[in-house]
Amino acid sequence: MATGKLPDAGQILNSLINSILLLDDDLAVHYANPAAQQLLAQSSRKLFGTPLPDLLGYFSLNVDLMRESLRAGQGFTDSEVTLVVDGRAHILSLTAQALPEGFILVELAPMDNQRRLSQEQLQHAQQVAARDLVRGLAHEIKNPLGGLRGAAQLLAKALPDPALTEYTKVIIEQADRLRNLVDRLLGPQRPGQHITQSIHQVAERVCQLVSLEKPDNVTLVRDYDPSLPEMAHDPDQIEQVLLNITRNALQALGAEGGTITLRTRTAFQITLHGTRYRLAARIDIEDDGPGVPAQLQDTLFYPMVSGREGGTGLGLSIARNLIDQHCGKIEFNSWPGHTEFSVYLPIRQ
Repeated sequence: MATGKLPDAGQILNSLINSILLLDDDLAVHYANPAAQQLLAQSSRKLFGTPLPDLLGYFSLNVDLMRESLRAGQGFTDSEVTLVVDGRAHILSLTAQALPEGFILVELAPMDNQRRLSQEQLQHAQQVAARDLVRGLAHEIKNPLGGLRGAAQLLAKALPDPALTEYTKVIIEQADRLRNLVDRLLGPQRPGQHITQSIHQVAERVCQLVSLEKPDNVTLVRDYDPSLPEMAHDPDQIEQVLLNITRNALQALGAEGGTITLRTRTAFQITLHGTRYRLAARIDIEDDGPGVPAQLQDTLFYPMVSGREGGTGLGLSIARNLIDQHCGKIEFNSWPGHTEFSVYLPIRQ
């Protein structure tokens, strides 16, 4: 049976494993318990006076809806709040409740991993379905192209007036152009040729190629983890993936320029395609450009989706297909001033 003086509220909050914040009417932090300080990677002194929206990521918290709910005397919950710590995004559940004297109690909890995994699986299944649909259509388009091209060639030989062959030449050229597009829609047709080597060899080739293409106002930064072990992969396919993403970053920076960072790290205890791996390579490609438009973020890996005028929208779809063949995955986080694509590849030992 417990005896003695009851602990005060501060002692209780400090002992909780849940992250607790106390805000004022302006949503500025007045108190953060140790769990919140650890989650936000900042001390209580540094957090004091910081508005809550400034701690969270872009496109994250609906502040107006939160204020409206609290003014009505209701609690507020958002199960998908984005928290950015050291440039990486984390999904949290946020619960807020108004207190007397005008204060607001906020609880932050990491989103359940299983729920996040389910969302990733659903999104991936939708992308695979879209990709399969496009491939099916591509096959149907490709089949008559050979006949169309052959008929144009025969017609060119039979025409008595050489001037008329200019028209058959246009037909043949456009048929070839359409066939090339269809081949890109179908994606890589050969199985991967895996060899065991450092992923940094591929990263360096990508950096060398991009260095030749970039203007002077774009800085390319290498940040490699030297402890990353060698791993089995198809270097040509991984180069295609990394080069596509890096070129997208270069194009996103535009005339204003900026910085592109190619970073490698070791990921520990990660689940990829339903299999748990002790180690995986994580390759990040980060830029400080304008970010991916919000309306494109949910469909960015779908075929024919592009945020660039004149783009085919095939590069990222093909990239995801190649990474799928390696039993890996691609993730991205983006808001104005920051876009980061992360490629995960399992390291089998």
